[in-house]
Amino acid sequence: MIYWTLFLEFAKIGLMAFGGGYATLPLIQQTTVYAYPWMTEQEFVDLVTISQMTPGPIFLNAATFVGCKVAGPAGGIVATLGAVTPSCILVSILAFLYLRHRNLSFVQHMLTFLRPVVVGLIAAAVAVILGMTLFHGDTPSLRSLDLLCLGIAALAFAVLRLRKGANPILVMLAGGVITLALHLLAWV
Repeated sequence: MIYWTLFLEFAKIGLMAFGGGYATLPLIQQTTVYAYPWMTEQEFVDLVTISQMTPGPIFLNAATFVGCKVAGPAGGIVATLGAVTPSCILVSILAFLYLRHRNLSFVQHMLTFLRPVVVGLIAAAVAVILGMTLFHGDTPSLRSLDLLCLGIAALAFAVLRLRKGANPILVMLAGGVITLALHLLAWV
């Protein structure tokens, strides 16, 4: 039963995965934290971090991670298959249709309409991750703001925006080293 549930839930998310992995984060959170309490909000933030740091698309990494957490390695395989099945079917159909009808104005208008929706989904995911990363507690306030996390996030953002060739992996590693060093200094 759990395998079928994992497959169906990630297939539903995969069916709505317009805009890529980050756009699916609110859907994954809704499913894994609220609809099926497979993980806590903090575990979800950790899931996003791990899924982003490991090779591969964030949505597939998240599906695999959740499936393994809920039902072991077989659950990871089933959740991943659920996540990719709708995409494989839809992309095959859409590629065929797009190649035949790409010059129709309807197709161009539909693509124009979907772009801002995708931006909104990504912005919602960013807001969720920022809120859970920068604030401690249920209600964000200045008192619960984690200034170290805010500083590391601002520094990473600045490096990636100002240095056009900056390697995101090196930025992540540098952020981890800086955080570790600051925590070690605080314990001394």
